[in-house]
Amino acid sequence: MAESAKWYVVHTYSGYENAVKTAIEKFVANRHLEDMIVDIQIPMETVTEVTDSGEVKEVERKVFPGYVLVKMVMTDDTWHLIRNIRGVTGFVGSANNAIPLTEEEVLALGVEKHEIIVRYNVGDQVKITDGPLASFLGTVEEIDAEKNKVCVVVSMFGRETPVELELDQVEVVES
Repeated sequence: MAESAKWYVVHTYSGYENAVKTAIEKFVANRHLEDMIVDIQIPMETVTEVTDSGEVKEVERKVFPGYVLVKMVMTDDTWHLIRNIRGVTGFVGSANNAIPLTEEEVLALGVEKHEIIVRYNVGDQVKITDGPLASFLGTVEEIDAEKNKVCVVVSMFGRETPVELELDQVEVVES
């Protein structure tokens, strides 16, 4: 069942995010619903703040105050379980119809990391496997794993042209 789980956004009273997450985790453990409610996240970011006295400190803060992300299989039972937790005001969606996040939204939020193993290095000869330049050959100029980007220099019309692609759009050319 866990394969059909999708991410849903649960709206909470402001400041209740951690309490709601803890309550959901307890319900899941007590009722053995690990296969129905797979993951619970409160997106956080690290921010550098400067106090009045000039002191610099790093602080964790919620990206979306008042919201908790839950990866779950939506059934009447799981909907009621989440909906009836103290501090929850409802799901994001229309009336009684919770709308799941799309894969693009989940990736943009950084909730789920899809790890890509890079099997090439700067200077390697690669073949572009996807997009308008598919099957072109080029040389890796730069790799930025955090941004999921690779810069490949491709020869087009007799000129060297740098092209920015995603890490999984190229593969090593075996010599």
